Parts: sequence; C-alpha cells; structure tokens
Amino acid sequence: MPTTGLTVEVLLTPEDLRESLLADARRGLTARPKSLSPVWFYDEHGSALFDEITRLPEYYLTRAERGLLEAHAAEIAAAAGADTLVELGSGTSDKTRLLLDAMTATGRLHRYAPLDVSEDTLRAAAAAVAREYPAVEVHAVVADFHRHLDALPGGRRRLVAFLGSTIGNLTPEQRRRFLFDLDCALTCDDRLLLGVDLVKDPGRLVAAYDDARGVTAAFNRNALSVLNRMLDASFDPGMFEHVAEWNADDQWMDIRLRATTEHVVKVGALDLDVRFQRGEDLHTEISAKFTPERIVDELAYAGFVSEGTWGGGGDFMLVLARPYC
Repeated sequence: MPTTGLTVEVLLTPEDLRESLLADARRGLTARPKSLSPVWFYDEHGSALFDEITRLPEYYLTRAERGLLEAHAAEIAAAAGADTLVELGSGTSDKTRLLLDAMTATGRLHRYAPLDVSEDTLRAAAAAVAREYPAVEVHAVVADFHRHLDALPGGRRRLVAFLGSTIGNLTPEQRRRFLFDLDCALTCDDRLLLGVDLVKDPGRLVAAYDDARGVTAAFNRNALSVLNRMLDASFDPGMFEHVAEWNADDQWMDIRLRATTEHVVKVGALDLDVRFQRGEDLHTEISAKFTPERIVDELAYAGFVSEGTWGGGGDFMLVLARPYC
C-alpha cells in the first residue's frame, strides 16, 4: 500500500559504503591489534540479528530504555516542545513510537526524520511509521551520523534522539568529536535526547553481550560475512569465537572475534593476505558504560546544558540537553 508524506533522501550510496569499507578494512586489518568498525554489523541480516538481540532475556538495555520512555515520554515531549523528531541510528524505529505518540499528543509534531546507514531497514521502518502516523511527514535519510550531521532535516524546533546507548560504541575521542559536531549542527531551540547505559555488575554486562543462545555471537561474526560479500574476502566465520569482556579500567565492554587456529584470509578487493595467529583478536566493538555524573560532564564539555535526567538510579538513563547559547 503506497504511503503519502514519505521522503527518502540518500546521502550514503552503496558505492560510498563500499569505499568506506575498503578504507576501514585496509586500515584495520593491517593494524596491530587488528580491528573493524562496528558500523559493518548493520547490513540487512545484521540489523535483523540486532533486533533479535534486543528481545533476548539477557539484553536488559532495550527493556530498560523502553520502560523509561513509557514512563516519561510525555514529560520529555513537553520539555522539548519540538515540532520535528530527528532520530540518529534509527534502526527499526520500534521504541520511537513512544516518543511519536507523546509528541503527537502535544499537537506540535509535524515531521519525523530517521537517519540510518542501512537503506533497506530504513525504508521499511520509515514506510511503517508513515502508515501509522499519516498526519506526520516522514523524511528518512540514508546517512552516517559521523559524516552528515550538517544535513539533518530542519524544523522550527527539533528533538534529536540518540537512543539505545549507541554513543557507547564510540571511543572517548570519537564521543567528544561527535558531540562537538552535533552541538554545531543544532540551534538554540533544538534539544538532544540521549540514552546511555550505566555502570553495573560486570556479570550482567557480560551476559548481555554473550547470550546463551549465541545470537550476539552470530551478530559479531556477521561482520566477516559482510567483508566476504563486499570485498571478495575468504573469512570462515566458524574459525572465530566471539569474545565479550568487561574492561574495568575504561568502563566498557570489549567485543572481539578470536581466531581459533592459525590461517590466512584473502581480501580480493584489497589484494591483501591477512594472517591470523591462533588466539589473535580482531577487535570489533566497545560498548562504554557511564555514571550519571560522567555523561553530564561530557555533554557540558561539548557545549550542552543538561535540562533533565530520568533513570539515573537504575540500569539506564535518558538525558535531555540543549546547546549552550
């Protein structure tokens, strides 16, 4: 069934993704230690696996964030006073409905602008929202929030949502750069809603990233399948084990793929042979955890003033902030 009020803007083409992957793979696979950006998890299959992860009993993050949104979305919508909801890394836009409902109830919501790197996932999610909210203009953008913050759809007053503790996938240096760039892209009337996971018992954290069913392990190994398909590589995902460990010094989960035997991987698109020793790690992701004080301080350093927090005494926290003007 066709939808009205739906626009899909493509700023990141398949060719752009391939060029980024070529550069990232060459840099990461020749580094010591080897690494790969977590952005390559999210092809269509990877996005489906992550959606499955969010429903696992061990993965408390999505339920905790959803609970906060269910309890406080109306308060957040009233405080933000926005007519446009922009969502960075929107995925399936599942939790977004809670914000859309609350913002619709204010009578001000005019536009929803989801942004994601996965075009297939974004198109499906945007079309579903357009059908469910026919009075709301949906302007979806296929883009990378590291590169395209200056192209965020406009509005008189925007609420930019960055949920799911996705900011935890960034290193401290990347977080500073991202928050500085976002601050520059917003006006004094705009607001940022940030979802962050909090420091807690390491046992719960490890279980959340190494579930009993192995879905997270499959999600991690899917990055190798992406390299095989896009870069003519010869990775055998079965020759790598999923490793998830708590780094107490840096306060983040450290996610890696560990070679179970010595072998050589050919990457045809790079004309590269990559040797793995038995037990050698390919670093794929961090997931930083925060204290309430630290995330407020990081926001302040980047030029944001925190206007409200919800859930700081529990598993997860939402922060509403504005640019300092």
